[in-house]
Amino acid sequence: MRDYIRKRVIDISRYIVDTKATVRQAAAVFGVSKSTVHKDMTERLPKVNKEMARRVKRILDRNKAERHIRGGEATRRKYGRQNRQAS
Repeated sequence: MRDYIRKRVIDISRYIVDTKATVRQAAAVFGVSKSTVHKDMTERLPKVNKEMARRVKRILDRNKAERHIRGGEATRRKYGRQNRQAS
């Protein structure tokens, strides 16, 4: 693994653990795609640091379980204003 990839993997994993960020949020902060973040966290991180990989996996699993709630909140914000204006 190239040094710049290893550094990115470590930096993104620390960011996710510190902020409990989603893959999408981490991708935006680090200027990479969601696919890259996902591959870094699921395939590359376990080769670099197994304990950090377990911590990140716990956070990403929780984010995945809660994503339907975040999606519902975003939809409510988006369409809730329009419904009130139409009334």
